[in-house]
Amino acid sequence: MLSLHNLQPSSGAKKKKKRLGRGSASKGDYSGRGIKGQKARSGVSGLKQRGVKEWLMKVPKQRGFKSRRVPFENVTLADLERFFKDGDKVTEKKLQSLGLVKKTKAGVKILANGTLRKKLTVVVHAASQKAKEAIEAAGGQVEILTKPQDKRKK
Repeated sequence: MLSLHNLQPSSGAKKKKKRLGRGSASKGDYSGRGIKGQKARSGVSGLKQRGVKEWLMKVPKQRGFKSRRVPFENVTLADLERFFKDGDKVTEKKLQSLGLVKKTKAGVKILANGTLRKKLTVVVHAASQKAKEAIEAAGGQVEILTKPQDKRKK
């Protein structure tokens, strides 16, 4: 039976430490350090000097600019028309539960692709001007949450 007093590591998991500097029978006369020189002495550290060329060779070579800004999650008017009923309130959590939005880290933006004939109250971080006009024309409201940049990565 397996208990705490008879636990053992699996075979090959533990490796014996190399015994250095314990006489010539241990690991040779020089203990794996070679003959003389600064690196053979005790207390040596940080000897590698890197020049500009070596540094340039180590730098990744991707060109261009990579923005660190997290973009909005986009939802179209056609999606709102398809998934919501007349008089519903559209929020980030509802959009996420329906699978229209994956993450709401930066916020949600409504885009004017498609048509909307339902009266909806939309609470999001951003909406395009045409989308806002289309929602209001259908009798709905658009509430823009303040400070969408708070949720963005800085």
